Amino acid sequence: MAETIIREVDIYDGTGAEPIVGDIGIDGDRLLLNPDNAHAAIELDGRGLAASPGFIDVHTHDDFAAVLHPDMAFKVRGGVTTCVVGNCGMGAAPFPQASVMARAFHPQAQLPEWDGYAGYMDLLDANPPGVNIAVLVGHGTLRMAVLGNSARAPEDGELERMQDLLAEGLEAGAVGMSSGLIYDPGRHAQTDELIALAGVMRPMGGVYATHMRDEGMNLLQSVEEAIAIGAGAGVAVQISHHKASGRAAWGLVRRSLQLIDAAQQAGADVHADQYPYTAGSTILSAIFRQGRFGTASDVLSADDVVIAAASGFADWEGKSIAELAREFSTDPDCAAARVLESCPGATVILHSMNEEDVQTVMRHPSTMIGSDGIPTLDGRPHPRLYGTFARVLGHYSRELGLFSLAEAVYRMTGFPAAKFDFKDRGVIRDGAMADLVLFDPCTILDKGTFKDPNQYPVGIHKVWVNGTLTVDGMKHTGARAGRTLRRGSTQ
Repeated sequence: MAETIIREVDIYDGTGAEPIVGDIGIDGDRLLLNPDNAHAAIELDGRGLAASPGFIDVHTHDDFAAVLHPDMAFKVRGGVTTCVVGNCGMGAAPFPQASVMARAFHPQAQLPEWDGYAGYMDLLDANPPGVNIAVLVGHGTLRMAVLGNSARAPEDGELERMQDLLAEGLEAGAVGMSSGLIYDPGRHAQTDELIALAGVMRPMGGVYATHMRDEGMNLLQSVEEAIAIGAGAGVAVQISHHKASGRAAWGLVRRSLQLIDAAQQAGADVHADQYPYTAGSTILSAIFRQGRFGTASDVLSADDVVIAAASGFADWEGKSIAELAREFSTDPDCAAARVLESCPGATVILHSMNEEDVQTVMRHPSTMIGSDGIPTLDGRPHPRLYGTFARVLGHYSRELGLFSLAEAVYRMTGFPAAKFDFKDRGVIRDGAMADLVLFDPCTILDKGTFKDPNQYPVGIHKVWVNGTLTVDGMKHTGARAGRTLRRGSTQ
């Protein structure tokens, strides 16, 4: 017998099918479609509203936020009920190396120590966050644990040690491995190293998710490498935040999408994710190397790079490197170096993409949605941290008509659930897990801007996580009903 029933609501079931009007019951942590009981303890009028599966954010960096900010309000109030963490090669274990990487996102935080991925997942089990968490093993963290920041290839024994660390994470329930091939130390890895590691996942069905080696003028070669790694290892591939970065690269996504099409036609399991903005965000140290701010059209200009968070230097936040260079009476390279000397973990917004490319990637059937939000809640984080999913539904689907609302919901629910093998999630059907969003399709929209990013979307009425009401109107209920989604588990 359902405890809660939503009456006469438009049901978007997560498959891409057009909505049907019906009743949805919530019985414990499971859904009931059109329950036959006449009454429930809580009955809600769903007329004029849409119900969809909870949104699955396939690309997050919330590994440590799930521990430090366990209500996860910045995600769940935007309709997100599941986060895939550990992207871009930055994983939660081994702890000594993970804790170093965590400083970029949480510079002042004190983390409790855990032992390997099993320890990390056990910690989340004991202290559940407000959303479900699925874990990717970070290649960069593994490499740092074995090789430090060495630029050389691993010796046989070192590669075996990395494989053992990866196996520990997979045995603990990780859903795959990620790489970050522009970051230290991942950028030092060659293709054969990545194939040898990803191949460990073959018997288990894990996904290789990659922040590729180059998203600019070498985008096509980078996509080819990602596909080759998947083929060589015999595993599925997820291309992270698919885009063409830098003015000279604009338009290349049409050809990179053709590469994905060709790989799929050849039988490969290759897809991508995307955030719905023309600006990205990362750590300043990853983009600033010798001569990074030049005048060539294929590099970022100093005007394109804006400080998002700089712990202890709030007056720099919201200013571009060009503005800081003028303020410091120096050139942009020296200004960036000064920021990094004072705040090595400074994060930045990168205005590097073209709107036509964003729409081209988004409408392509290979693309699902991931926020890539950096959870630096102080400062001015990229507004995608809060608004990614509402922006796709409100701006790109309703306002621009890029695709139907049913298709938009599929991109953020059933599609990623199938890719990452989240059983009983991402769909509305009898017996599915009760991760559910109730929203107004006429008003849902992101509200954050680059100047004022810390804003929750509008139009989301209620969110249930595993059957527990977690967002009610404009408020977080305080519930923390998230679970650790181990590979293959039905829970």
